[in-house]
Amino acid sequence: MDWANIILQGVLLGGVYALFATGLAVVFGVMRIVNLAHGDFGILAAYVALVFADRWGINPLFLTVVSCVVLFGVGYALQTGLLNRAMAGGDEMRPLLITFGLAVIIQNLLLEVFSADSQGLDPGSIRTESITITGKLAIGWFPLISFGLGVAVIVVMQLFLSRTKLGRAFRATSDDQDAARLMGIDNRRIYALAMGISLAIVALAGVFMGIRTTFAPAIGGARLIFGFEAVIIGGMGSLWGTLLGGIVLGVAQAIGAQIEPGWGVLFGNVVFLAILAVKPSGFFAKTVTS
Repeated sequence: MDWANIILQGVLLGGVYALFATGLAVVFGVMRIVNLAHGDFGILAAYVALVFADRWGINPLFLTVVSCVVLFGVGYALQTGLLNRAMAGGDEMRPLLITFGLAVIIQNLLLEVFSADSQGLDPGSIRTESITITGKLAIGWFPLISFGLGVAVIVVMQLFLSRTKLGRAFRATSDDQDAARLMGIDNRRIYALAMGISLAIVALAGVFMGIRTTFAPAIGGARLIFGFEAVIIGGMGSLWGTLLGGIVLGVAQAIGAQIEPGWGVLFGNVVFLAILAVKPSGFFAKTVTS
């Protein structure tokens, strides 16, 4: 058993989980709401790429841009037309219930259109090509690209939040919504942009996870759990913590799957609960003012 190779594959898987969780962290960080349809939007993005790939014969990797644009528009419209109104009364349960309803709607629409059969995205030979380091240690090109993309998105988001005027407006809204409004920041527009960015990021993750493994209309909930676990392990409010949380989760699943093929998800959940018991706020939680 080559533990170095197992851990390496787990780290690379963790990069995809971190990418998936980053979009979840953006919405929670700015609006303090939990998008229960987050996983289903990721599956929706994979199906968007599947439709265009089947119709035009385009490599799914090139269709990530299409999925991101479509999901950004969906997120912006959803927040502007529905969730902003639900949040106006200050009742946190209303947006939570709305996103739960959206998850049910997306799942049933995908079932109606595509059936319950599992689907997959084929990027060509890059999925199987690898870099051989030693006789027992190799790095696949696609997992490496996925991990690099996850890190790149976190770096870009970190720079966006700290170096741009719009990013500072995001942080101001997150810290104190009332004070941000007094400074002339349009919270409703910030919320819409945050949701659009969140769904664009999850579209990237959805397509890359759809290439890595098969997907079906009903698995959005499981993907949502992975995202939650990565965010909580790393600490709410920390993007780099989200990356660490994804890596911890990926390594735990890889080790569990090596011991017993059906134990991957179980090991990930056990590690998550163990960390939650020892450090409930996560590794890099940030203090949030309200």
